[in-house]
Amino acid sequence: MASKWGQNIKKLLVRTIDLPQDVMMDLPRITMIGQLHIYIENHRGLLAFTDTEVRLMLKKGQLLIRGNEFVIRTILPEEIMLQGKIDQVFFIKE
Repeated sequence: MASKWGQNIKKLLVRTIDLPQDVMMDLPRITMIGQLHIYIENHRGLLAFTDTEVRLMLKKGQLLIRGNEFVIRTILPEEIMLQGKIDQVFFIKE
């Protein structure tokens, strides 16, 4: 009950004070530049990396990115920039 109440308060604050939802709701922010780059903010860690697949932990679930020739250009505790040919981006709910 408290968790649902807290989520409703956060949604109300987002609407009232016009904060971005990703900030208040602890959601990932994903920016793609064509099929060549993807920049993910607010993730919880790198779970797997190959040249064809990247899996990131999110607060609720995981993010799976599939493609070819992946290279990590930038990696910070809550940010990652990936370069390569991006074919698919999936949210996996746990």
